Amino acid sequence: MPNALFTPFKLRELDLPNRIVVSPMCQHTAEDGCANDWHMLHLGTLAVSNAGLVMIESTAVERDGRISRGCLGLWSDENEEALDRVIRSCRRVGNTRLGIQLSHSGRKGSSHRPWEGGRYLAPEHDEAWTVAAPSALPFEDGGPLPRAIARDEIDRIVESFAASARRADRIGIDLAEVHMAHGYLLHNFLSPLTNRRDDEYGGSLDNRMRLPLRVFEAVRAAWPAGKPLGARITGTDWLEGGLTMEDAVRLASELKTRGCDYLCVTSGGIVQKASIPYAPGYMAPLAARVRREAGIPTRAVGYITTPDIANAIVAEGQADMVAIGRGFLDNPRWVWHAAEALGETISYPPQYEKTRPAVWRRPSAPAVEAIRKTGT
Repeated sequence: MPNALFTPFKLRELDLPNRIVVSPMCQHTAEDGCANDWHMLHLGTLAVSNAGLVMIESTAVERDGRISRGCLGLWSDENEEALDRVIRSCRRVGNTRLGIQLSHSGRKGSSHRPWEGGRYLAPEHDEAWTVAAPSALPFEDGGPLPRAIARDEIDRIVESFAASARRADRIGIDLAEVHMAHGYLLHNFLSPLTNRRDDEYGGSLDNRMRLPLRVFEAVRAAWPAGKPLGARITGTDWLEGGLTMEDAVRLASELKTRGCDYLCVTSGGIVQKASIPYAPGYMAPLAARVRREAGIPTRAVGYITTPDIANAIVAEGQADMVAIGRGFLDNPRWVWHAAEALGETISYPPQYEKTRPAVWRRPSAPAVEAIRKTGT
């Protein structure tokens, strides 16, 4: 099988040195949306990972669009200044490309951090807020009833996404992605399981796509023409009566006509329980179908655990990129070890040159002598 994982890829004016993407992974550690020292450490480590692209975690476009009170945000000057500090540090120490995922939590907001249990904040909690959705349907039995979004709020939501995109551009982020999946607000509008509206934003698929497409159009208009803009979409809700692959292909085609450069195709998350066939690379076929039928570059995600799996997805044409999350949390040097496994030679930061496998894990006699002489 050809080694496709380490081939370059171009999106508009952005050149990616390889097809490996660090997934946007929520850290739930921000302070009123502001990045802090944890983000400096987390993203700084990933900035020297040799991944082609590092996606900053799902970032709320409104204070009430957070999942937990620790979610990163980009709705205020303070948020922008804090994230700018982190981005400038990443640029100084690394050369990876940086993307951001813009999101609104919808009815899955106002929650505790995962390590605090992840359940909803009690209404009387001093940091709780009222969650909003297309229709007043709770995420889970016994959960808080979301407020149905009024038609006169739609314009504000659209502008919130566009305003956050402008902030992201000002601090030098290379790529943006609109989050339309995982049970968050735009997915709530798309899925018939959560959208029971009887106005122009509910009912038919055309109507249910209306807000996500408006948001995308506004972000594309706010985002520089030379910078790529993508979206994360749902391939299937894995539930009867939910979104289907046919819906995903239709949405993908509509996004493509509006200047979408790629789609990250994921699944599930619309309700608390669904029968999902978890297995290594289990969502790659979803990305493959969208890529084939909509004619748009895709990124595969979901249990992509080994270099062989990642390489096969790209080499077989299922997706143009692969996104890896927990693998990078477990091993920020995932790319280095993938290169070794696939027989690739990649650059290391000069400070880490001594960690090359040929130097210290399988040293030649001259290398051993050099180490002895330098005392390192």
